[in-house]
Amino acid sequence: MREPDRQVPTPHGGREHVPAGPVRELLTPRETALGGSTVVRRLLPNLGRRMVGAWCFVDHYGPDDIADEPGMQVPPHPHLGLQTVSWLHQGEVLHRDSLGNLQTVRPRELGLMTSGRAISHSEESPREHARLLHGAQLWVALPDTHRHTTPTFEHHTHLPEITAPGLHGTVILGTADTATSPGTTHTPLVGIDLTLTEGSTTRLPLEPDFEYAALTMSGRTEVDGVRLEPGSMLYLGSGRRELPLRALADGSLLLLGGEPFEEKIVMWWNFIGRSSEEIVQARSDWMEGSRFGEVHGYDGQRLAAPTLPSVPLKPRGRAR
Repeated sequence: MREPDRQVPTPHGGREHVPAGPVRELLTPRETALGGSTVVRRLLPNLGRRMVGAWCFVDHYGPDDIADEPGMQVPPHPHLGLQTVSWLHQGEVLHRDSLGNLQTVRPRELGLMTSGRAISHSEESPREHARLLHGAQLWVALPDTHRHTTPTFEHHTHLPEITAPGLHGTVILGTADTATSPGTTHTPLVGIDLTLTEGSTTRLPLEPDFEYAALTMSGRTEVDGVRLEPGSMLYLGSGRRELPLRALADGSLLLLGGEPFEEKIVMWWNFIGRSSEEIVQARSDWMEGSRFGEVHGYDGQRLAAPTLPSVPLKPRGRAR
């Protein structure tokens, strides 16, 4: 789910720039408009912080009142070398893809699309939709060993849960405590949706080899003593065995983590590759109508790819 006019290449990767210990780095979102009436707060990629583990793209949107609006309307567009994770707190998103899948994703259900070598899809609010739309769209970079895999789409309505006094968690991807999501992963990572009750204080166990970030979805929470407003994200670094959490009011947040992604990659528009030539070919294939298949049933035209920059794209490390 990405606006079609982004033309600046955003390269990532490289363990050497990952802090060796815990940090508290508040990431400022950038607002951008998508199709329909949806405005998102883009938190990754961010200036100076491009990835958290293999998580390479994070949009937070809503809650928006779309009772008299079309809601989300993202026309057919391609993906390459990544996974998309659709996660809702309110509303519904109708997913269509070039494999023929047609699926409505609802709150706390996992919509996981692995693009592999090539796929295309659309995302839209159903014609008859709920009043409020609130959620996050996330991408996971695929490692070189899996980025040419066969494309797939998974829809999981029942996900494992973790609980503690004042805390309830849904494991979106990976493993938390002894709870493992059924969603397919290709690198060591985790994504957890956490709900906190006002006044609760807890410590969440973490993997010290992972780096983490926390995104506040709603309410007022403190993460390691830092107060987060909805739509803000705190990068936490690595080397942590637990994370202090406190709820100043009822609230929810997403905790994203994973082993630092060592490979250098080029991320441009909806593609993740390893060379400029690969990205140029992917754009050409999309514009010529080959390789990425066709999305049937969407009422509208597919997205055209933006113009490539005049200089070759270079695979680089995690920091600019």
